[in-house]
Amino acid sequence: MKLSKTEETLMNYLWKLEKAFMKDLLEVYPEPKPATTTLATLLKRMSDKGYIAYNLHGKSREYYPLVKKEAYFSKHVNGLIKNFFNDSASQFASFFTKETNLTKEELEHLKSIIDGEIKKK
Repeated sequence: MKLSKTEETLMNYLWKLEKAFMKDLLEVYPEPKPATTTLATLLKRMSDKGYIAYNLHGKSREYYPLVKKEAYFSKHVNGLIKNFFNDSASQFASFFTKETNLTKEELEHLKSIIDGEIKKK
């Protein structure tokens, strides 16, 4: 099950903090900060979806991610490639390199990453 845009924003904060109480999460939000009830609802939905869990400290809950950031985005990038690029990573790479404003240095860095992966295989 996928996270909504607002859940992804909250999840990004939780990935950065690694463990956080609700007050910690509220602190990292820019103004205007969400209401605590909104944050509580998002945390409940994310917990129900299996993305986060919590430890009880008295009446307070310390939340932590159950899903690693890399695993989450890998799953969604692979779904994007499957659904929009005929399950072809090379079509995706072609689109990505042509349709984004990458600098020559960024393209060279991508090339070195690909060359390194080729050597590993």
